[in-house]
Amino acid sequence: MEPLLAAPPGPPGSASPAGRRLQGKPPSAPPRGLPSHRAAPEADRPGPALPRPPLTATTSPLGAEEEEEEEEKKEKEEPAPARCTSPLPKWRRRRCCGRGRAAAGPGRCGGPSAASAGEAAGKERGGPAGGRGPAGGCWQPPGQPSPPPLRVFCSTFDVAVVGAGIVGLASARELVLRHPELAFAVLEKEQELAHHQSGHNSGVIHSGIYYTPGSLKAKLCVQGAALCYEYCDQKGIPYKQCGKLIVAVEQDEIPRLKALYERGLQNNVRGLKLIGSKEIQAKEPFCRGLMALDSPYTGIVNYKQVAESYAEDFQEAGGTILTDFEVTGMVMAKESSSESADGLKYPVIVRNSKGEEIYCRHIVTCAGLYSDRLSEISGCSPEPRIVPFRGDYLVLKPEKCYMVKGNIYPVPNPRFPFLGFHFTPRMDGSVWLGPNAVLAFKREGYKLFDFSTTDFFDAVLYSGLWKLVLRNLSYGLSEMYRACFLSAQVKELQKFIPEVTVNDVLRGPSGVRAQALDSDGNLVDDFVFDGGTGDIGSRILHVRNAPSPAATSSLAIAKMIADEVKRRFEL
Repeated sequence: MEPLLAAPPGPPGSASPAGRRLQGKPPSAPPRGLPSHRAAPEADRPGPALPRPPLTATTSPLGAEEEEEEEEKKEKEEPAPARCTSPLPKWRRRRCCGRGRAAAGPGRCGGPSAASAGEAAGKERGGPAGGRGPAGGCWQPPGQPSPPPLRVFCSTFDVAVVGAGIVGLASARELVLRHPELAFAVLEKEQELAHHQSGHNSGVIHSGIYYTPGSLKAKLCVQGAALCYEYCDQKGIPYKQCGKLIVAVEQDEIPRLKALYERGLQNNVRGLKLIGSKEIQAKEPFCRGLMALDSPYTGIVNYKQVAESYAEDFQEAGGTILTDFEVTGMVMAKESSSESADGLKYPVIVRNSKGEEIYCRHIVTCAGLYSDRLSEISGCSPEPRIVPFRGDYLVLKPEKCYMVKGNIYPVPNPRFPFLGFHFTPRMDGSVWLGPNAVLAFKREGYKLFDFSTTDFFDAVLYSGLWKLVLRNLSYGLSEMYRACFLSAQVKELQKFIPEVTVNDVLRGPSGVRAQALDSDGNLVDDFVFDGGTGDIGSRILHVRNAPSPAATSSLAIAKMIADEVKRRFEL
């Protein structure tokens, strides 16, 4: 793989491509949370260094104006930098070039030396010299040898956001845009962003029909959908406003469908209307139904691409993203600590599974499948508990995708906790069918036989799960049966499109839903935000439950979290 190419280095004092000056900040200051590259020698800068006569501190025979003219002339004569052809997303390229390393080379960062960068970073933020940063390093392309691990960054931050899913990244983005004078970090245990729920969902931009009027879910979904479309337009992220039909196939479903229509109107969902069987076939020629609720503003998008764009905005505004940083501890710094020049300005120590640590003032957790465990680590309440449910999708064979134009959903049955099978077109042209909902034996278990002893016993020993199971025993057994037999799943799909057969489908991807349960076995169906008491608890805001449509609502959720952070922490 070719090394990442960077713009030619400018004269001393100019910013490197990864640490370029942001609007509103003085040229001499690097983005907060990132090491400065200004002291780096020419050979250590990212990308191939173009020859340039070194400027020294000695007096030049030319005057200041002549020197500037000479420099401008030389820059014009220099060849234009080669365009970066890396297939990596922009946040990856920026992150790779933004980290300091001791030596430059293909696929590596060419920043300042480890010692000088760490010391400069630590001193700049008022933290301990040397950066006190965790070991690790820049992401390496597959198949390339990894250089000696060393990750150089500022170890002190005003706010650390734990979790680089779409909600965590949207929240971090909103915070850094509101408070550009503060230092922010996102801590992610995986090597990739949006790796779990945010990268394993159906990709639907929901319109807000299903949710109880007046609930946070309803308000945030309607606001979030509008913000999502606006953001995608601004950033050039492709999406399709393909619409959705909620189809009644039985007479007893029609009253529920009409009630759903009234609920959607109360939630201010745009363009809703009830249509008959002929209009259904006009929109979806292969779909059969008695009546349907038409939602023309429902759409689809690649949420992983959206999340990576949030990360890009966050980094451009000066934020730092630390991957491979699994948080396992949060403690208060000892009062006797004198390592920081600012004393206890950054009193919270966040440690990861490798024993590495950062210092911060406040923490926001958006940990999805691990939200309850992070809350418990910080000394806050473990309730509501997270129980993982796996959803398995089928996919239509490519030659059969013509049968589905937009989203086709069933009328939800209030007796059952999950929505049921639906047809979902994807941005890549494929069509997903499903999902089912079965208990996962691992919180990140995307395959049938994935198993974690800790996760399994954590779920089955929780009384709330057994209360849920006993209330929905027949539904649960039916879901398990359909998970094992393809024909049983296809039978559900044939209620809407009779032409679909077992030969038309393949087993597809799976996702794991972080379902929050209370001790009475009730599904926690709305967003939950809480904190705690004491030294640690008062400095933490936990996003305890962010159910679907959290991806749709991410920008609206981020605004609410930023408001709550400002109120609680007095930023």
